[in-house]
Amino acid sequence: MVKREIIKIDEEKCNGCGICVPNCPEGALQIIDGKARLVSDLFCDGLGACIGNCPEGAIFVEEREAEEYDERKVMENIVKQGTNTIKAHLQHLKDHGADKYLKQAKDFLEERGIENPIKEERHVHGASCPGSKIMEFSKEENEIVEEGKRSSQLKQWPIQLHLISPNAPYFIGKDLLLAADCTAFSIGNFHKDFLKGKSLVIACPKLDSNREIYVEKIKKMIDEAKINTLTVLVMEVPCCSGLLQIAKKALESATRKIPIKLIVVGIKGEIIKEEWI
Repeated sequence: MVKREIIKIDEEKCNGCGICVPNCPEGALQIIDGKARLVSDLFCDGLGACIGNCPEGAIFVEEREAEEYDERKVMENIVKQGTNTIKAHLQHLKDHGADKYLKQAKDFLEERGIENPIKEERHVHGASCPGSKIMEFSKEENEIVEEGKRSSQLKQWPIQLHLISPNAPYFIGKDLLLAADCTAFSIGNFHKDFLKGKSLVIACPKLDSNREIYVEKIKKMIDEAKINTLTVLVMEVPCCSGLLQIAKKALESATRKIPIKLIVVGIKGEIIKEEWI
């Protein structure tokens, strides 16, 4: 046994929908007795590809004593599922910077004379889960000469969803921006283009474990503070989709109905999608 990061499933929240299962090509998850189960520590790499695909927020990563992840045992199952599953698994390891496991997987394929389906491919922007992949952007491609100072558009404190009071005066009758933590650091004009004129709360759907509390707080802001609109600003990485699920669940349980706008941001700060839902 070693102490490492590995997924944990909250059985009370899990409704057995099974959406997480195909998003774990390693085969660590199965639906058993109506609940998602981690069938073997050996198959879970702890990188959390399944987390953002759980609509109930029932899956998270914890650090605990577990059997050491075994890439070669995983590959024995992976190759039985065909080329597309091999490709998804290798891309998953590549995007998370799991170089040690990726090398073991490639060696496994080479030993058995199986073609590596991503051998000659470059990473496709926006594919798989780049959320944990190590990347460095060139200074030249993002450099814009700016002059003068910009004023902060932040009009309140606190801003962390875990800390705010949903009935605070700066939420009453306002337009609310619900932003994933990373967005402000990716968007150069975050204050000017997205925060101006809005109240703000921030959260990380992957690292925060207070989803039910978050749903209840947003519901109260809709029903009691009577916010006008809700804009959900997230990164393109799959785990960020959990923030939209929180907002939708809050709206479904609220008495009032308000419009929700989704804005998806690329890892270099470009706007990928913008729509009312």
